[in-house]
Amino acid sequence: MLVERTELRNIAIIAHVDHGKTTLVDGMLKQARVFRENQHVVERVLDSNDLERERGITILAKNTAIRLPDPASGQEVKINIVDTPGHADFGGEVERVLNMVDGVLLLVDAAEGPMPQTRFVLQKALALGHRAIVVINKVDRRDADLDRVLNETFDLFIELGATEEQAEFPVVYAIATQGRAGLTPDLSGDLHPLFDTILKEIPAPRVDPDAPLQLLVTTLDYDPYRGVTAVGRIHAGRLRAGASVARITREGHIIPETARYLYAHEGLQRQEVTEAAAGEIVTIAGLEEIAIGETLADPEAPRPLPTIKVEEPTVRMTFGVNT
Repeated sequence: MLVERTELRNIAIIAHVDHGKTTLVDGMLKQARVFRENQHVVERVLDSNDLERERGITILAKNTAIRLPDPASGQEVKINIVDTPGHADFGGEVERVLNMVDGVLLLVDAAEGPMPQTRFVLQKALALGHRAIVVINKVDRRDADLDRVLNETFDLFIELGATEEQAEFPVVYAIATQGRAGLTPDLSGDLHPLFDTILKEIPAPRVDPDAPLQLLVTTLDYDPYRGVTAVGRIHAGRLRAGASVARITREGHIIPETARYLYAHEGLQRQEVTEAAAGEIVTIAGLEEIAIGETLADPEAPRPLPTIKVEEPTVRMTFGVNT
């Protein structure tokens, strides 16, 4: 039976290069008290790759999480935040990441508006039926044109085939560098309007935690002590550390494995846990072998999840008459 995990949200952030994506996440982490008050924080904490931090681009998706009180219910809600590559060049990474989440934040510059690199990722998110929150950032720019940017964003949603519900997106205005946001251009002193909008607008995962385990491996990472680690969302059932699982390859072969170590994301850290349920994004270590797109399933009922279809790389060229 499907249940709604109201204490959990999974979101991805979509933005063009230099529109303030990682700066916004820095602010969200700080205001959610992920860091100690006296802790030195490297700028753009989500860019763990040196090249990414230097150039301000995101090549591989990163996972982090914050915890917030929900004003409506009073319960604490965990928000898993996944960063997405801002380039169509990393299409496979984009599609895998979007399959882990239930909604997206679309970050748009208040002067430049939505850019071509944003288009590809947004199109994939809308095709999956995801709800989007539009965050218009840098509203303090002298050349900001909020009405034009909002109209361009709406036109883009329609052009990309958004449903009527998706096209009625909530809008949050922000200055990420100052850690401020608001439901109007008259911003509050912090990011709580953004937090409240996420809790209200992004749907909680609807899952069956009592069904046989199904987890789709989305990305791979490396831990110097545990070796190769697999990151993915539990789509059904529960996973316990040390449990026997069936690894189902993309060719359909079933191979017995043991999920020796299990981690959930807390802040910027991976925290070892004994169990995780459907809807959660987790990291597994200690597997003998694993590949992206494979399913980890209950050995008593090994059912594969559909492999994510990734578009083939393309080269686009425009030819014109030399006049």
